[in-house]
Amino acid sequence: MSLISIVVPVFNNAASLADLLERFQDLAAKNANDQFEFVFVDDGSVDDSFSVLESLLQKEARIQIVKLSRNFGSNAALLAGLGQTHGDTVAAIAADLQDPPELINDMLVDWRQGHKVVLAARQSRADEFLTTLLADTFYSLFRRFAIKTMPKHGFDFFLIDRQICDLINNIQENNTYLMGLILWLGFSPKVVYYHRQAREKRYGHSMWTTAKKIKYFLDSFVAFSYFPVRAASIIGIVLSMAGLIYAAIVIALRLATSVQPEGWASLMIVVLIVSGVQMLMIGILGEYLWRNLDETRRRPRFIVESILEANK
Repeated sequence: MSLISIVVPVFNNAASLADLLERFQDLAAKNANDQFEFVFVDDGSVDDSFSVLESLLQKEARIQIVKLSRNFGSNAALLAGLGQTHGDTVAAIAADLQDPPELINDMLVDWRQGHKVVLAARQSRADEFLTTLLADTFYSLFRRFAIKTMPKHGFDFFLIDRQICDLINNIQENNTYLMGLILWLGFSPKVVYYHRQAREKRYGHSMWTTAKKIKYFLDSFVAFSYFPVRAASIIGIVLSMAGLIYAAIVIALRLATSVQPEGWASLMIVVLIVSGVQMLMIGILGEYLWRNLDETRRRPRFIVESILEANK
């Protein structure tokens, strides 16, 4: 008999929580020889999510509710949930039911066969064209310049062994990218593919704003790739060489001919381009330095306001 933990980050998901729990209960019924715990992490929801979770707790003793003091983001919510689990294996899934909880059955089979990391990777997705395009671009860049084992269309849904969960809990990084961290650990992940469903209208709309997506993108690359800094260095070298060549040409023309080079317009163009590149490089360095500062301050990645369990 194994204890299976399922972690769910919740942010304004009140409409889908009851249906999600029902499917978890069906999953547990199909694995009657195992025990289950369902850890819901309320990541500063401003709708009725916490109230709904409290009502579900009255009906289902296997639920544990972790309430964070404010919205810290999905990565932090997942880490908070992982730290509260006791299972021999831990699955993590979103609360919006775009990912099928029933797939955990197949993932458990792979885990029992010895795979310590099982990833549910999107083979296709029923999202808007722009959302799909941006996501595929991000994962393509991440595969190319950071971690090559990232599945083509990425993943947010996974199952890990207790050993992996403990390793992740012991890594105290701020602004980390959890999915990249799981891949970075290695352990030869097993990948299970599925089709990601469109979000049903009755479950509300996505809370992934443009600002959150940009931060997610930056955190991912800064945490696992030196490519931005290396690219900035290469651009600087190229521009420096181009500047020296241009200066040599101007000097040669001035000495060899009586023609005064007309340089105001071209000089302004060069100054503007170089200044823009310099600001870009400073910005890239600033992203790394800010995260370095954030690590040295050692602020907690999240703050737990309360934990609710049945009969407690």
